[in-house]
Amino acid sequence: MKYKTFALSALALAASSAAFAQSSGPQVNLYGILDANVQVLDGASKQTRVQSGGLQGSRFGLRGSEDLGGGLKAFFTLESGINVDDGSYGQNTFWGRQAFVGLATPYGKVSLGRQYGSVYTLTNEFSQFSNVGTGASTAVIGGFGGYEPVRGGNGSATGNGGPARVNNSVKLESQNYSGFSAGALWGMGEVAGDTKGNRVADVYGRYTGHGVDAMLSVVDDKANALGQNLRTVSAAAAYDWNSFRFNGGVMEVNDRSVADRDGKGYWLGASYRMGQHLFKGQYVESKNDGALLDGKTQAFGVGYQYDLSKRTALYSSVTRFKNEGVGYVDRAAGSIPVGLTNANDRNLTEVVAGIRHSF
Repeated sequence: MKYKTFALSALALAASSAAFAQSSGPQVNLYGILDANVQVLDGASKQTRVQSGGLQGSRFGLRGSEDLGGGLKAFFTLESGINVDDGSYGQNTFWGRQAFVGLATPYGKVSLGRQYGSVYTLTNEFSQFSNVGTGASTAVIGGFGGYEPVRGGNGSATGNGGPARVNNSVKLESQNYSGFSAGALWGMGEVAGDTKGNRVADVYGRYTGHGVDAMLSVVDDKANALGQNLRTVSAAAAYDWNSFRFNGGVMEVNDRSVADRDGKGYWLGASYRMGQHLFKGQYVESKNDGALLDGKTQAFGVGYQYDLSKRTALYSSVTRFKNEGVGYVDRAAGSIPVGLTNANDRNLTEVVAGIRHSF
């Protein structure tokens, strides 16, 4: 009997261990977005080109989770940017959009890796044209569109905006409590001889409820090797009323380094949905008012989107960019080809037509 009891107990223990190891089974999904458009730019000269990412950045990724029981869940994301126009990958690295792993609890979650900073979320989710490279996008607010740190902190060409993604980071996010949530991200410097002086500190809060969605963000970015010391304060809100959506946001950058590349910007937008049809418009203004650069970009764009299905949409937009100021770098939502503007004609008109498919 003792041997039988021992055998049965061992069998039960083995079965429970196997069940624990498998938990509820891991869930892994392959997903992606393919977005391409034809863009016509008209300035001092005219150029037509095919671009990637007019509504959303093109990408593919793997996203997974495993229920560990007791309210715990492991999760991960690996996401690679794609330039559909030429087949290359974006963000200058293969898993350049996101690469992180984490653990969720009943109170919140923690994740480690390459992750979105709060400025990315704020300028993406509270904008009619997102932060992509076309239209009256929040990417007009200088430096944001191409601000990709290769470690804790890194400077942008203009000193404006905030880090889109942060390498070597730890992120803490709370659960939603009656519509309120908060988070904090710390990007490690990991630079030999100056690890404490090269880092990103990012805190943010958000409220969602009663048709209102609002977010506040403060980012402190130091990169002593580059002589950089930037603090970016941003706020944005959106309101949904029947088929209408109204949105707006502000961003102010205080450059406390010798370069003194201060900047600020704001945007206001609205959209109206009628079945498969979406009509939208947005105004964006960006200003440099530092010691070295002094100028302003204004962008006003209107757009139309027709949803062929939940996954496929056709879209178009027309945007006017006005650039002014002495010693100021001309701006649009995306890169401006060399020769398209000059000292006598710095303004641009952009016309876009494209397709987005998600899977």
